[in-house]
Parts: sequence; C-alpha cells; structure tokens
Amino acid sequence: MGFILAAIVFYLLATVLLVRALGHEAAGPSRSWRWPALAALVLHAGYHLWIAWRTPGGPDMHFFSALSLVSLGMAAMTAVVGARGRMATVGVVAFPLAALLLAVYHGYGHRPSPHLDWRLQLHAWLALLAYAALAVAALLAIMLWVQERALRRREFHSWLRAMPPMTELETLLFRTIGVGFALLTATLLTGTLFVENLLAQHLIHKTVLSVLSWLVFGGLLLGRWRRGWRGPKAVRWTLVAMALLLLAFFGSKAVLELILHRTL
Repeated sequence: MGFILAAIVFYLLATVLLVRALGHEAAGPSRSWRWPALAALVLHAGYHLWIAWRTPGGPDMHFFSALSLVSLGMAAMTAVVGARGRMATVGVVAFPLAALLLAVYHGYGHRPSPHLDWRLQLHAWLALLAYAALAVAALLAIMLWVQERALRRREFHSWLRAMPPMTELETLLFRTIGVGFALLTATLLTGTLFVENLLAQHLIHKTVLSVLSWLVFGGLLLGRWRRGWRGPKAVRWTLVAMALLLLAFFGSKAVLELILHRTL
C-alpha cells in the first residue's frame, strides 16, 4: 500500500506544480514538476515489478493491470515530451490518469496470467507500448482541437499562453502517431507470427478492430505525407483510430474478463 500512496501523492504533486507553472509562466513551465513525476514513475513501475515477482505464473496482464501499465507508459512519455517546454501540458491529464488507474488496479486486485513464453510476452508488451503512444497522440489531438476551436471563436483565454504553438503541437502529434503506428505494426506482425488461433471466436473482434485502427492511422500518415493533412481532419481521424483501438483491446478484455470471466 505504501507504493500506491506514495506514487499517487507524487503524481498529484507533479500535476499541481505543473498547473501552477503553466498558469504563471507564459514562456513555458518550470521544471519543478519533473522530480515528483520521476518518483511517481519509479514507484508505479516498481509496484508492477513487485507484483510480477511475488505472483506465480505469468505477469499480470489482466484488464486493470493493462490499464495501469498503459497509463504508466503515457506518463513516462509525457515526462520525456514535457522536457520540451510547454509540451508538458499533456501531463495535466496524463499524471492524474496514471494515479487513478494505479489506484483502481490496486483496489481491484491482481491475478496471474496464464504462462506466456517470450514470444507472447513480446507481443503483449509491444501492444501496451503502442496503446500508450497512441493514447498520448489522442491527448495531443484533443489539445489541438481545443486550441483551434478557441482561436476560431476568437476566445483568447489566458490558458492558451501555456499551450505550445499549433504548428509545434501538430508536428509532435504526427511524430507520436508515427511511433505508435510502428509499434502497432510490430504488434500485429508478432500476433500473426506468434499467436495461435488468431482468428478464434474470442479474438476475431480484437483482430479486426486492430487492423481497422492500423489502416486509419496509416491512411492519416499517408495523407499527411502526400496531401499535407492537418487541423480538424487530423484530429478527427486520430480520435476515430484511437476509439477503434480502445474497442479492440480494452473493449474485448472488459467483456471477456469482467462480464464473461474468461481470459484472452
């Protein structure tokens, strides 16, 4: 329990420091939030490692554990991205979300997954990294939409000063999508190579939705490269692709594990 409370406190402290910095420094936030964020990340990761060490069988990859791990990846990526001045605004959402999902995971409890060999573990970890990267891209897309909407309506709020310039935000959005797309591609390839009965009844929806999400993200990157897609179109397709991906993995896991009490 000490791991959990300390991690949550550090996540919330990092959030408070970040909000205060964003509110008082138009040129970009100070770096005071980084140390509590780093401490929270270490404790969050340490808790999962401790659970993996003391739980027999394979690592816990069940629904709430997967959510917690994805939020950990999002928070870690945010801390790296946040080193670039006002890009740290992503942490206002990512850090409290990580604290919440860690608490939910601890409250729900943990269970060992069936034994997974290294190939299936590689597939699972690639999937979690892909979801984390693309979830950060979804947050960036929402930030871009909020900023564009405010500027279009000539609503020059003070919080706009804390956000990165739209061109910089848009560039980071597509770079993040590119990283997530590469990870998602690797996830689908390893699934094809290593997962038996990939088209089994309990995996068909996950497979189809994941491929659809991959096609949308790929089409968005292609449109950006060939036709310079940006703005609302980029935001819309990013959120559509992310929604498909959430349904593919967490939708399937929620139905199977929480309703039908089966495992993927």
